[in-house]
Amino acid sequence: MRDEDLIREIRAGGSEAVDALFERYKPLIRKMAKARFLIGGETEDLIQEGMIGLYKAVRDFDPDNERRASFSTFACLCIDRQMSQAIEASLRQKNRALNDSVALTDDEWADMADTEDHSPEVLILENEIKDETLRRIRLHLSRMENEVLDLYLDGYDYREIARKMGKTPKSIDNAIQRIRKKAQNEAG
Repeated sequence: MRDEDLIREIRAGGSEAVDALFERYKPLIRKMAKARFLIGGETEDLIQEGMIGLYKAVRDFDPDNERRASFSTFACLCIDRQMSQAIEASLRQKNRALNDSVALTDDEWADMADTEDHSPEVLILENEIKDETLRRIRLHLSRMENEVLDLYLDGYDYREIARKMGKTPKSIDNAIQRIRKKAQNEAG
């Protein structure tokens, strides 16, 4: 049966014609879906969008209009448009958080479960307290001690800091001991 005849049968209430038409276009929809990428989705999601496009083509196609294009041309256009709209929607700014997110591993989830509170408010407050404490400590440090602290916080060890600053490791050790003492006094 031709597509146009199936459309007429569908309009007359033939459910077998619906199944036949959808089975006929399934390979085309799969092929079109595999050639595209949906951010935050899978090929199956695009196939579903293609099926919606095919449904719209069946709904809107007029088989009795003599100046019309063939159903297959019309269906391809509707399927393509539906898939394109889904891809465009996935790229919109409002979906960015979901599209850019990264799944946590089981180990990362376990690490998070070990701490008491992970709410954004608590994390922000903790960071603000740390920043304020560090700012207050820095007020009591000499210029050299601040320099040593910066390098130490960047992950350098005593010898690397000494080499970078042109000092002896012992003078860096002394500076770090003074920093610790001043930090304890500030926190104390």
